[in-house]
Amino acid sequence: MADYPIVETGRDVTRQVLSDHPDLMVVAFRFARSGAIGPLHDHVHVQSTYVESGRFRFTLGTEEREVGPGDSFVVPSGQTHGCVCLVPGTLIDGFTPRRDDFL
Repeated sequence: MADYPIVETGRDVTRQVLSDHPDLMVVAFRFARSGAIGPLHDHVHVQSTYVESGRFRFTLGTEEREVGPGDSFVVPSGQTHGCVCLVPGTLIDGFTPRRDDFL
């Protein structure tokens, strides 16, 4: 089992790869305070997001949705997305294929 570092990705936001394979990667994003931002971006990877804890307002394309513990959704390849943390917590994201830029 690999031991992956915790990487700061923004103010009060960290990322840690939990597991990876060329076809799939699982990553924890931890938000330490309300108001922390996962900036709008897009990528070729299909992404699934599971809310382990906390509360978040996500922008998915032209739609906004609020999600909390136990919620999950899929972000299609190329869709612009990002979030604002409403209550500190953790998102577990799956990416296919693997995000080599996270290694």
